[in-house]
Amino acid sequence: MSAREMALEILTRVEQDKSYSNLLLNQMLQKHPLERADAGLVTEIVYGTIQHLNTIDYYLNSFVAKGLKKLEPWVRSLLRLSLYQVVYLERIPDHAIVNEAVNIAKIKGHQGISGMVNGVLRNVIRQKDQLKLPTDLPPAGRISLQYSHPKWMVARWIKQFGEPTTELICAANNSSPSTSARVNTLKFTPAEMLAAMQLEGIEARASKLAPDGIIMEHAGNLAFTRWFGEGSITVQDESSMLVAEAVNPQPGMRVLDCCAAPGGKTTHLAEKMKDTGSIVACDIHEHKIALIREQANRLQLKSIETVFSDAIDLSKHYEAESFDCILLDAPCSGLGVIRRKPDLKWAKQEQEIAAICIIQRSLLNAVHSLLKPGGILVYSTCTMEYTENQGMVKQFIELQPQFSLEAFPNDQLAEISADSATIGMLQILPHQYNSDGFFIARMRKKQA
Repeated sequence: MSAREMALEILTRVEQDKSYSNLLLNQMLQKHPLERADAGLVTEIVYGTIQHLNTIDYYLNSFVAKGLKKLEPWVRSLLRLSLYQVVYLERIPDHAIVNEAVNIAKIKGHQGISGMVNGVLRNVIRQKDQLKLPTDLPPAGRISLQYSHPKWMVARWIKQFGEPTTELICAANNSSPSTSARVNTLKFTPAEMLAAMQLEGIEARASKLAPDGIIMEHAGNLAFTRWFGEGSITVQDESSMLVAEAVNPQPGMRVLDCCAAPGGKTTHLAEKMKDTGSIVACDIHEHKIALIREQANRLQLKSIETVFSDAIDLSKHYEAESFDCILLDAPCSGLGVIRRKPDLKWAKQEQEIAAICIIQRSLLNAVHSLLKPGGILVYSTCTMEYTENQGMVKQFIELQPQFSLEAFPNDQLAEISADSATIGMLQILPHQYNSDGFFIARMRKKQA
């Protein structure tokens, strides 16, 4: 299977089966190993085509007589990935792109399809300098087409953040995510791990965002490194590392992680607690419980107990006011991780946001009674939606006046959150630190 054949299969399945591009890409590369350069090309074509889908379709529609929607899904995907290469990848000769696409069309289809693919792509190449986007669109339409995001999403962000910031968010979503790892501080300090990586020629630097984080360039898949295998590091986004900092659990505490899978934040909590005390890690998906256990075993952590349960039902299993800290990393729309999961922006529907808010509200109402007086409740999401974030927390505090927002304990967190309008709430946008979009709120329950 060639790089472009693999990219075609992935893109077709993402559209037809609603498969996750990142998971499917990893599965395909494991099943059909490619040379490093070809694996990089597949990754570039898959993510790039999905990232720029709106714009690609806008260009293609003027070259496909019957319109893209009338084509078979694989033919549509073949034209899309080919145009992506022609417009966005300068290092690949145009004739090589056309030849490869025509050969694939001959194998998968018939002479009529290969002839159509050849004609469309040659027309695109002849008119490449004339490919322009309209300049007279309203802001939401212009940004949607220029940065290839759904118009409804852009309109919501303009309302929340304004036009200039929305443009920065969308541009950041189309950039490559950084490679980041969290150092297991039970084994090494971040400075020690950084020195070890640099000694082996890895281009690495300390995270400006997360105290335990390291950022790497051209490091490949960190899951295949000995540091990962020995439990010295965990692959995690910088924004996500801030959650355990916000909880700030102390050794010996009893902590509840309500929606814990796949275990990144759970294990970070355990490391910060020096692996003493206990962490109850709950998840509603039984198969994901195994992922938490795998992470705990790899990191040699003994303080984590996994529980298969809907977090809404946890009050049936545990006594009221029995935990020192509770983390609710809530299910959310996920709009902060579009850079890592570009297909998410096309799969998500606006009405889903209201539905997910109902779940978030139910979870907060269900778990807060399990917190001891004086304890800490941290609510977090990987989205930027006001209704899921600031609005959700404000509504919760209004209904539960025994809770109040509290300043973050970590100096770095406090400095980052200084720009926020409210103490104890932090909203990170994707363009600010080249990290995931994330929200964290820290609340304390009043003493009895």
